[in-house]
Amino acid sequence: MERRTDRSATTPGRWRAGRPGPDGTTGDRHWRLDARCAGWCALGFAVLTLLLDWGSGGLTVARADLWAVLGVLVFAVLRPPRVSAGDGWLAVRGLVCSRRVCTDALVAVRLDGSIATRLVLRDTDGHSVAFDPKVLLANPLLWHQLDAGARRSRERGTLRHGENALRQLGERIDGVTARDVLRASGLE
Repeated sequence: MERRTDRSATTPGRWRAGRPGPDGTTGDRHWRLDARCAGWCALGFAVLTLLLDWGSGGLTVARADLWAVLGVLVFAVLRPPRVSAGDGWLAVRGLVCSRRVCTDALVAVRLDGSIATRLVLRDTDGHSVAFDPKVLLANPLLWHQLDAGARRSRERGTLRHGENALRQLGERIDGVTARDVLRASGLE
């Protein structure tokens, strides 16, 4: 009997979202859905504004271009950054640029904001990334990569600020994961 293999999981340099790739990298498993939702919202905004302007009788080519540009701007605002991690690094790729930190050499970790919380990581080379900590809640493999790197930073003595923030985030992730396991097993 012949064994079937998943080609996308074995192709070098590629990884499937939510699963570690052959080189140990993992990414946000909900990113594609969130990006697609942002695209549909932006398209809906552009179409709705075009239809309203056309219905009022004031639609011109210049105004249609304006609504299209505003639709692209709505997409740029709503599109979430793509978070990926591997052994010793974490990267956040936005619409324009990509930033990467060495999790083995973290200097500071902090949670910014009270309403829209951002996790900010800074390494010894001065590089920093900021992203929504909910990404880590939804992707335990990303949290594992970050936590393993932060532990190595603590062992090396480079992590000077933010151990409390990491501990709080870890407890929150562990609580959510435990609730999900109980819910899946029918014990909740």
